[in-house]
Amino acid sequence: MKPIFVLNGSNLNLLGQREPHIYGSTTLADIETMCHASSAGRKHGVVFRQSNHEGELIDWIHEARHAADAIVINAGAYTHTSLAIHDALKTFEGPIIELHITNVHRRESFRHHSYISFAATGVICGLGPDGYELALEAAARLVAKTMTT
Repeated sequence: MKPIFVLNGSNLNLLGQREPHIYGSTTLADIETMCHASSAGRKHGVVFRQSNHEGELIDWIHEARHAADAIVINAGAYTHTSLAIHDALKTFEGPIIELHITNVHRRESFRHHSYISFAATGVICGLGPDGYELALEAAARLVAKTMTT
Protein backbone atom coordinates (compact mmCIF):
# COMPACT_ATOMS: atom_id res chain seq x y z
CA MET A 1 0.00 0.00 0.00
CA LYS A 2 1.01 3.55 -0.62
CA PRO A 3 0.98 6.11 2.20
CA ILE A 4 -1.64 8.74 2.86
CA PHE A 5 -0.28 12.23 2.34
CA VAL A 6 -1.30 14.66 5.11
CA LEU A 7 -0.66 18.13 3.77
CA ASN A 8 -0.87 21.28 5.87
CA GLY A 9 -0.91 24.81 4.58
CA SER A 10 -0.20 28.29 5.76
CA ASN A 11 0.38 29.13 9.42
CA LEU A 12 -0.32 25.61 10.66
CA ASN A 13 3.31 25.44 11.81
CA LEU A 14 2.19 27.88 14.53
CA LEU A 15 -0.45 25.60 16.05
CA GLY A 16 -0.24 25.73 19.82
CA GLN A 17 1.07 29.31 19.63
CA ARG A 18 -1.24 31.14 17.23
CA GLU A 19 -4.65 32.04 18.65
CA PRO A 20 -4.81 29.18 21.17
CA HIS A 21 -8.31 30.34 22.17
CA ILE A 22 -9.40 29.29 18.65
CA TYR A 23 -7.00 26.50 17.67
CA GLY A 24 -6.05 25.09 21.09
CA SER A 25 -2.67 24.19 22.53
CA THR A 26 -1.92 21.10 20.42
CA THR A 27 1.09 21.61 18.16
CA LEU A 28 1.52 20.38 14.61
CA ALA A 29 4.24 18.04 15.90
CA ASP A 30 1.68 16.56 18.33
CA ILE A 31 -0.74 16.05 15.45
CA GLU A 32 1.95 14.42 13.33
CA THR A 33 2.72 11.97 16.14
CA MET A 34 -0.99 11.20 16.47
CA CYS A 35 -1.30 10.59 12.73
CA HIS A 36 1.59 8.14 12.65
CA ALA A 37 0.17 6.32 15.70
CA SER A 38 -3.36 6.04 14.32
CA SER A 39 -4.53 2.69 12.98
CA ALA A 40 -4.86 4.12 9.47
CA GLY A 41 -1.41 5.69 9.78
CA ARG A 42 0.13 2.39 10.83
CA LYS A 43 -1.65 0.47 8.07
CA HIS A 44 -0.90 2.85 5.20
CA GLY A 45 1.94 4.93 6.49
CA VAL A 46 1.73 8.70 6.58
CA VAL A 47 3.70 11.35 4.75
CA PHE A 48 3.12 14.44 6.89
CA ARG A 49 4.13 17.85 5.55
CA GLN A 50 3.52 21.55 6.12
CA SER A 51 4.34 24.57 4.02
CA ASN A 52 3.49 28.25 4.00
CA HIS A 53 4.13 28.25 0.24
CA GLU A 54 1.31 27.50 -2.17
CA GLY A 55 3.62 26.19 -4.88
CA GLU A 56 5.22 23.67 -2.55
CA LEU A 57 1.78 22.31 -1.61
CA ILE A 58 0.98 21.97 -5.30
CA ASP A 59 4.25 20.11 -5.92
CA TRP A 60 3.38 17.68 -3.11
CA ILE A 61 -0.08 17.11 -4.59
CA HIS A 62 1.57 16.34 -7.93
CA GLU A 63 3.94 13.94 -6.16
CA ALA A 64 0.96 12.26 -4.48
CA ARG A 65 -0.51 11.36 -7.88
CA HIS A 66 2.04 8.53 -8.06
CA ALA A 67 3.19 8.11 -4.47
CA ALA A 68 -0.01 8.18 -2.33
CA ASP A 69 -3.27 6.28 -1.98
CA ALA A 70 -5.11 9.31 -0.53
CA ILE A 71 -4.66 12.92 0.53
CA VAL A 72 -5.78 14.61 3.73
CA ILE A 73 -5.40 18.34 3.32
CA ASN A 74 -5.74 21.23 5.73
CA ALA A 75 -4.81 24.01 3.36
CA GLY A 76 -5.27 26.75 5.96
CA ALA A 77 -6.15 30.08 4.38
CA TYR A 78 -5.37 28.69 0.92
CA THR A 79 -8.68 26.84 1.25
CA HIS A 80 -10.48 30.10 0.58
CA THR A 81 -8.18 31.55 -2.07
CA SER A 82 -6.35 28.96 -4.13
CA LEU A 83 -7.68 27.88 -7.48
CA ALA A 84 -4.22 26.50 -8.15
CA ILE A 85 -4.47 24.01 -5.26
CA HIS A 86 -7.99 23.14 -6.40
CA ASP A 87 -6.73 22.44 -9.91
CA ALA A 88 -3.85 20.30 -8.60
CA LEU A 89 -6.21 18.27 -6.41
CA LYS A 90 -8.47 17.62 -9.41
CA THR A 91 -5.57 15.70 -11.00
CA PHE A 92 -5.41 13.26 -8.06
CA GLU A 93 -7.45 10.11 -8.62
CA GLY A 94 -7.67 8.83 -5.03
CA PRO A 95 -9.75 10.01 -2.07
CA ILE A 96 -9.20 13.56 -0.84
CA ILE A 97 -10.34 14.60 2.61
CA GLU A 98 -10.49 18.34 3.30
CA LEU A 99 -9.84 19.05 6.95
CA HIS A 100 -10.24 22.04 9.26
CA ILE A 101 -9.52 22.12 12.99
CA THR A 102 -12.27 24.67 13.63
CA ASN A 103 -15.82 24.78 12.32
CA VAL A 104 -15.24 27.27 9.51
CA HIS A 105 -19.01 27.76 9.14
CA ARG A 106 -19.18 29.31 12.62
CA ARG A 107 -16.44 31.79 11.79
CA GLU A 108 -16.01 34.82 9.52
CA SER A 109 -18.06 34.70 6.32
CA PHE A 110 -14.96 34.67 4.09
CA ARG A 111 -14.09 31.27 5.59
CA HIS A 112 -17.40 29.78 4.43
CA HIS A 113 -16.20 29.36 0.83
CA SER A 114 -13.76 26.59 -0.03
CA TYR A 115 -12.08 25.94 -3.36
CA ILE A 116 -10.78 22.67 -1.87
CA SER A 117 -14.32 21.31 -1.31
CA PHE A 118 -14.98 21.22 -5.04
CA ALA A 119 -12.17 18.68 -5.40
CA ALA A 120 -12.63 16.81 -2.11
CA THR A 121 -14.30 13.48 -1.56
CA GLY A 122 -15.32 14.60 1.93
CA VAL A 123 -14.90 17.37 4.47
CA ILE A 124 -14.22 17.21 8.22
CA CYS A 125 -14.31 20.42 10.24
CA GLY A 126 -14.73 21.60 13.79
CA LEU A 127 -13.47 18.48 15.59
CA GLY A 128 -10.13 19.94 16.61
CA PRO A 129 -6.93 17.93 16.23
CA ASP A 130 -8.98 14.71 16.48
CA GLY A 131 -10.23 15.52 12.99
CA TYR A 132 -6.88 14.39 11.61
CA GLU A 133 -7.30 10.87 12.94
CA LEU A 134 -10.88 10.75 11.65
CA ALA A 135 -9.75 12.02 8.25
CA LEU A 136 -7.07 9.34 8.05
CA GLU A 137 -9.60 6.65 8.94
CA ALA A 138 -12.06 7.95 6.33
CA ALA A 139 -9.33 8.07 3.69
CA ALA A 140 -8.21 4.51 4.50
CA ARG A 141 -11.79 3.22 4.28
CA LEU A 142 -12.32 4.93 0.94
CA VAL A 143 -9.08 3.45 -0.38
CA ALA A 144 -10.16 -0.02 0.78
CA LYS A 145 -13.53 0.38 -1.00
CA THR A 146 -11.82 1.26 -4.28
CA MET A 147 -9.54 -1.76 -3.96
CA THR A 148 -12.46 -4.16 -3.59
CA THR A 149 -14.43 -2.85 -6.56
